[in-house]
Amino acid sequence: MKVEDLNASRSAYHLLDVREDDEWQAGHIAGAQHVPLGQLAVRLAEVPAGRTVVAVCRSGHRSGIAARGLAARGIPAENLDGGVEAWAKAGYPLRTPGGEPGRV
Repeated sequence: MKVEDLNASRSAYHLLDVREDDEWQAGHIAGAQHVPLGQLAVRLAEVPAGRTVVAVCRSGHRSGIAARGLAARGIPAENLDGGVEAWAKAGYPLRTPGGEPGRV
């Protein structure tokens, strides 16, 4: 999924950030859920049903793995092309957990 498409219809999707904690702390897309990729299999029950999941990481590699894994378990999922790097490059904001402006 392209960042422009996600931004235009964010309420239709559940954002799942699969980056490591230090990356999440530096900056993430507001409203995203944080579950590091290495924990996703054991925390799958925390991912809400009812909306397509858009997996997010720094560049799109780890989130691609997550999206394929979710889809294999019957959970509708897509990957955010280019990850938070593409999101920030497009001019969309990142936030820290405290609500301050974030960074990639």
